Amino acid sequence: MQAAMDCDTIWDNARLVTLASDADSLRVIAHGRIAAKAGRIVYAGPRDKAPALDASRHIDCADRLVTPGLIDCHTHLVYAGSRAVEWENRLAGASYEEIARAGGGILSTMNATRTASEAELVAQSRPRLEALVAEGVTTVEIKSGYGLELATERRMLTAARSLGKACNVSVRTTFLGAHALPPEYADRADDYIDLVAEEMLPQLADEGLVDAVDAFCEGIGFTPAQTERVFVAARRLGLPVKLHAEQLSNLHGAALAARHNALSADHLEHLDADGIAAMARSGTVATLLPGAFYFTREQKPPPVAALREAGVPIAIATDCNPGTSPLTSLLLAMNMGATLFRLTVAECLAATTRNAARALGLSDAGVLAPGKWADIAIWNLSEPAELVYRMGSNPLHARYRRGL
Repeated sequence: MQAAMDCDTIWDNARLVTLASDADSLRVIAHGRIAAKAGRIVYAGPRDKAPALDASRHIDCADRLVTPGLIDCHTHLVYAGSRAVEWENRLAGASYEEIARAGGGILSTMNATRTASEAELVAQSRPRLEALVAEGVTTVEIKSGYGLELATERRMLTAARSLGKACNVSVRTTFLGAHALPPEYADRADDYIDLVAEEMLPQLADEGLVDAVDAFCEGIGFTPAQTERVFVAARRLGLPVKLHAEQLSNLHGAALAARHNALSADHLEHLDADGIAAMARSGTVATLLPGAFYFTREQKPPPVAALREAGVPIAIATDCNPGTSPLTSLLLAMNMGATLFRLTVAECLAATTRNAARALGLSDAGVLAPGKWADIAIWNLSEPAELVYRMGSNPLHARYRRGL
């Protein structure tokens, strides 16, 4: 008789969706079973095909839907202050660009964030992270970019790491020093890029605080040439890159990101055919941010059909930030992705699990398969479509990160 496989936890009686491949995106395995040891999956599939297993902890999923834990792969979750008044001004007709050029926007949050201590940043940001965790999120990307000088960028990144430990969530930290031009560098954008690429980034990377590097390539942000200087510095340090691209105009940032083998290019409302082709060749993920599209009342959606046709993997994220997407529900972002961008249910589910992991450069998350982390969400639902269909409700029954 074959000896039982040693594991520490078994989840049984699951309506299991593994997301292990495109073909599995909506495939529900009735009577599914997951087994894990030391936080990693050793088996995920039909119960009647599982090997003999021996575990000290058994969890009955009671025929509930079980998916990978959700992944929010683009957030600006750590910041201080509020921009509700700016939103009110936009309702009255002011544009995002007008507010930014008048000293509002990112610079408004910069002022509040620069004066906040790390403890204050953690305290103000924790409710936002807890809202995501309460909806089954097990991995979150958190960007810096509201300090725009070394000390505050460092505080933001360390606050993000602290939040991950406090809330039992995997946090990937992204350095976004090239987010906006701080007032002390007015009319000296190239000098500020020197600071970002030659001083801030190397120092923060040396301190182990940076998992990836981002930039805002836009008319009110930084030029492609300036963005490329940041990318070159990042690659010199062995760090992957990603990019805010083609949100308000087409500066061909997505193609630039693809040339640097970027993990993702994000927003993409004004993406053109050349950018799509470049992303397809490089494998760069298209991260769509329907919360920002909705909140800023944009009219031009990203070219989803063309991305789909080219085989570009699509992710969805909240873009949680104080100015253009104060959204802390990845479930609602999924619904918006379907209703506003016409993504299918299968695409939305893959976009917040398997493809979101890819957008963060993670090979051991986003799917339920042997060797992957046991990041698991159990839902009071029976079908995947119900996850995308619902608005304003939270059907989460239980969430496990690395088996716990």
